[in-house]
Amino acid sequence: MLEKIKNTASFIRDKTGFNPETGIILGTGLGGMAKDINVHSTLDYEEIPNFPVSTVDGHHGKLIFGTLGQKSIVAMQGRFHYYEGYSMDEVIFPVRVMKMLGIKSLIVSNASGGMNPDFEIGDIMIMNDHINLLPNPLIGNNIDELGNRIVDMSEPYDYKLIELAETIARENNIKVQKGCYVATSGPTLETPKEYQYFRIIGGDAVGMSTVPEVIAARHMDIPCMAFSVITDLGVPGKIEKISHEDVQRAAEQVEPQLTRLVEQVIAAL
Repeated sequence: MLEKIKNTASFIRDKTGFNPETGIILGTGLGGMAKDINVHSTLDYEEIPNFPVSTVDGHHGKLIFGTLGQKSIVAMQGRFHYYEGYSMDEVIFPVRVMKMLGIKSLIVSNASGGMNPDFEIGDIMIMNDHINLLPNPLIGNNIDELGNRIVDMSEPYDYKLIELAETIARENNIKVQKGCYVATSGPTLETPKEYQYFRIIGGDAVGMSTVPEVIAARHMDIPCMAFSVITDLGVPGKIEKISHEDVQRAAEQVEPQLTRLVEQVIAAL
């Protein structure tokens, strides 16, 4: 696996000649940020050796290199989910490649269902913790060159980055929430009792991504921050039928605010 990671990073470096400082996973809520990037070069996932290919509607499947907030970045326009049939090694492979390319921080976004009764559809939640109900991506032989066998997770999301995002949100009159994200396999959305269970165990929102990438990044000692867009509610009395298209539409409503927030966070790094 290490050789695959190194070979892929070498291919990308030779193709782009670019040295990114920050990695961004443009999940739901940040997909439109791609148009704000001052693009240096772009690679389709299909042309990158060993890279998986996005199969989910709304995930375009491009690796974008350029500048944002006057900082050099690499952005994944489309991520990989366990429910697509990928192994965990495949899900986290791009984050490991970004580490080899030199990133010093990782920013991630997602869509989620909110269980916290104080949340509303369209809220932006800064993730300050998570509960992982997916297979841990570090199961198996450890790659010692990337990190330790046993990984401390007392600070999965960087406290200083969270404080920075909160400050920028206040300055821009952007409403933000903070909370714990529960990661499940999907692709089914939650039943009412599942929402209730996830709330009982400490969750504020639930989704199908992000946590594997963050675990991989923390294994490699990369500081992380993540944002959830609350696209539906798992609160008793507020649960309604929802489709993937409904989730996308809800995320598009808040995308300009989240994009502005993340751009200013990156500029301040």
